[in-house]
Amino acid sequence: MSFVSRNQKGTNGTYTFSSRPRPVENRSKYREKAHSTYGNIMYDRRVIRGNTYAQRFLSTEDLAEMQRQQELRRRAIAQKNKTKEQLRSSTPEAVQGRKHNVVQTELYLEELSYNIELSHIECQTDPLLDRPATPLFIPAKSGKDVATQIEDGELFDFDREVQPLLEVLIGKTIEQSLLEVMEEEELACLRAQQRAFQELRNAELAEVQRLQEQERRHREEKERRIAQQREALRMEKETVEKIAARAYTQQYLADLVPTVFQSLRIHGFFYDPVEKDIETNFFPWLMAEVNSKLEKRNAARQLLDTLIHDVAQKKLPLYTNLETRPEK
Repeated sequence: MSFVSRNQKGTNGTYTFSSRPRPVENRSKYREKAHSTYGNIMYDRRVIRGNTYAQRFLSTEDLAEMQRQQELRRRAIAQKNKTKEQLRSSTPEAVQGRKHNVVQTELYLEELSYNIELSHIECQTDPLLDRPATPLFIPAKSGKDVATQIEDGELFDFDREVQPLLEVLIGKTIEQSLLEVMEEEELACLRAQQRAFQELRNAELAEVQRLQEQERRHREEKERRIAQQREALRMEKETVEKIAARAYTQQYLADLVPTVFQSLRIHGFFYDPVEKDIETNFFPWLMAEVNSKLEKRNAARQLLDTLIHDVAQKKLPLYTNLETRPEK
């Protein structure tokens, strides 16, 4: 069967089949090999182990596991079918105003009907009961039962048989007591020897400590004496160095002091107070007064010269006229 459109009508009024071209499905060149799965049937849940006539009771965990496996299998099949539907090429949608119809394209037409003929048949199987539990095996009794009677004193005489037992018990008790007494005496001797050894050891330890303390005091005294001797030698060396330095200093300063005083005197560090006062106070005042007097005298002379010059300039024309006038 194929899908055709209503407008595909021939010239003679009959419908013709036509379909749009579509790409070939992607498939491998060679036929795929069927993957066979191998497994141990002893771990297959479908294989029933044990009595096949008894009813099989499944636990809650087994039922949950079976339901989970069925759900996973159903989802896998649905996903596979969905993938096939997506990969399968479909007929394009009809244009607006038209629709697709399903028609038969075989050579011989066949009437299609969706009414399926049904017939009901019933059957009933014989009920199967569980096998009863196997009874406990009890072997058949064989032989004859025989009884006998033993009177008092026939097998055991207590007064006669108890003597060896009492002798053994008393002997073992006395022997154990003697061993315990000997052990106590031996332990007492060991304790006495241990006390004597401990006292001797304590005395030796005390002597060792005394000797160590004496050695320590001697060592400290020796170190102290050595330190004192070193300090005395150091002080003696310092004294010798100080004496030598003092002698050298005195010898060096014997000529240095006069030279220094002379140099200081030359540079003016040692001076006569009167002479210093005259040089620093009197001479500057005297020079200032002399300069003041000289400046005043120069100023008076310049003023006098200016007056004389002005008077001479004023009288010069008169004297000139007098000289140029002819004598009468």
